[in-house]
Amino acid sequence: MAAVRRKPRLAVWKFASCDGCQLTLLDCEDELLAVAEALDIAYFPEATRAAVKGCYDLSLVEGSITTTHDAERIQDVRRRSRALITIGACATSGGIQALRNFADVREYAQVVYARPDYIHSLATSTAIADHVPVDFELRGCPINKRQLVEVISAFLVGRRPVTPAHSVCIECKLRGNVCVTVAHGTPCLGPVTHAGCDAICPSYDRGCYGCYGPMESPNAPALSAKLGELGMGQRDLTRIYRTFNAGSPAFRKESERNGP
Repeated sequence: MAAVRRKPRLAVWKFASCDGCQLTLLDCEDELLAVAEALDIAYFPEATRAAVKGCYDLSLVEGSITTTHDAERIQDVRRRSRALITIGACATSGGIQALRNFADVREYAQVVYARPDYIHSLATSTAIADHVPVDFELRGCPINKRQLVEVISAFLVGRRPVTPAHSVCIECKLRGNVCVTVAHGTPCLGPVTHAGCDAICPSYDRGCYGCYGPMESPNAPALSAKLGELGMGQRDLTRIYRTFNAGSPAFRKESERNGP
């Protein structure tokens, strides 16, 4: 009698984040049943209280490292995971909370909390890859559900995921959008931002906000020069690079080049 083959075990982990990227998996709707059929969802607190102890074949990790406890916990997650994939801007670049990297986090705590002495937090918010080896990074705030399904499918068949490396500008061209910067003078991060959102903001005549982080080899100084010609001052240039992916090296470097 042939032995029953065990389905790969999937674990979904949360660190400092808003849960939006985890919810993207639940939002897969039609695809979710196929994912559940192919994988044993062994640990996913957002969806179920059930937890299978031990090791996992695939771990999806959302969120950044902001406490000493999480810095220790991600080491344990890595040890127990055959493959570890980070999902979302928090996990891949430190997220919006990486704004603390440009300031004194103790000052923030004193402003926000009545008892800041209860807050035990690291001075920085950092990506998962800054602490442990990562097998693949899926960007976005939140991530694209089609790309998430592609990543899981690629894992199941043992190949590298196919996700675009080009900029949002290519997505605009594919959708037939008129360039908001050229036509209207609207500031837009599309030329330096990783594709994946289907150019949703430019499709509604708004500039790209850089939700998917920097594309491969972005020429941010050239874009900043163009935005400067449109009237954007150095303070505003600093601010546009310090949003969801403020901690990504390319955006961080360009923001610092334009201001403190």
